[in-house]
Amino acid sequence: MTQLDFTRRAFLQSVSAAALAAGGLGVAGAQAAEPLKIWTIGVAKVGDKPGTGGKDWSDMEKAAGTALTYNAKSGSADQAIQKMVVGDGNKLYDAITDNGGGMEDALGSQKTIVPIDTGRITNWGNLLDHYAEGSFAADTIRYDGKVYSVPYISNADSLAYNRTKIGGDLGSWEALFDPQFRGRAAMQNDFGPTFTNTAIYLKESGKQDIEAPSNMTPKEVEGVAKFLIDLKMKGQFRTFWDGFQNGVDLLASEEVLVSSCWEPVQIVAARKAGQDIAYGTMKEGHQTWNNVWMLTKGGKDRGQEEAFYKLMNVYLSPWFGARTLLTFGFAPQMKGVLDYINGSSDFDAAAKATIATRLKNKQARYDIKGNSWQNVFPRDMRSYQDWWAKVQAA
Repeated sequence: MTQLDFTRRAFLQSVSAAALAAGGLGVAGAQAAEPLKIWTIGVAKVGDKPGTGGKDWSDMEKAAGTALTYNAKSGSADQAIQKMVVGDGNKLYDAITDNGGGMEDALGSQKTIVPIDTGRITNWGNLLDHYAEGSFAADTIRYDGKVYSVPYISNADSLAYNRTKIGGDLGSWEALFDPQFRGRAAMQNDFGPTFTNTAIYLKESGKQDIEAPSNMTPKEVEGVAKFLIDLKMKGQFRTFWDGFQNGVDLLASEEVLVSSCWEPVQIVAARKAGQDIAYGTMKEGHQTWNNVWMLTKGGKDRGQEEAFYKLMNVYLSPWFGARTLLTFGFAPQMKGVLDYINGSSDFDAAAKATIATRLKNKQARYDIKGNSWQNVFPRDMRSYQDWWAKVQAA
């Protein structure tokens, strides 16, 4: 037994003894009295004041009616899976978020997460219809026919551009590869979104034969990579940005004029620069994605289900949906957001207009036929990794 195990066991025994002496709780109840230990990212929280991320998790705790212990999460899907499957993740965390599409399958198959009892989430009925069985996003929250995750944000990633400098709007990924923006274009330093969005462009423009942009064959991956390598060798890309702040600074400083990025990068960059940095709808399509919450096996064993479901109820409430949309630009995962803000005194006229416009723009992106769901575990992962290394080295 390790010192940590001994300390934890001694603590639980002492709490259990006290509870029993009071005629009350057993071990599971004592364990559940501990804060819900969450492993997630900073943008999974919002502040009670609209338009803020909150200085800490206290507003989320208040909304959920349960205590939380926040642990910052790695940005790597591979590292996260290793932590949960062969590492100590289940000992450390009760609830976790994913790093992109497919993690619920990987973790569910290894029994490191457990199925969700949707009946214990009051707001489950608010969930958008496209997650219902048989709908186009149904598989993104299910494994082996069972619900294993709760979606809390989503988006269709697109192109941010400096409309002030460009002098108009952009509606095609072509801009990223156009010689007029040579040296002023940037893409994400991640083979997932960069290969996928490039593949969407090449497929829909008829430049390459690609069946599934988010799950390509080795030959298709090679074609996409060679396309990017050729452009990189010609100086098309100022950089491949890495990290949220890097993405923001490149746009805000005007170092780049066009950049594939997450929508929050565009929003923060626009605020920082005081310029008209826009986020377009690409005619070829976008990488669509969601992020989800999962209950760990360890969390269930420690009696943390009630706390988990209380928190999930918040993530499927218009309270959260309106705030994450206004603060970060993420798409809400529930119905009733506009009705909620129109009936709330927390949102002024400008905020209401911003939310309505963002919802309209998101729907326009979601409606493009060329969209492809994010997939962090493509069938031929080795091809992706090998060719991405060649893109980086070029």
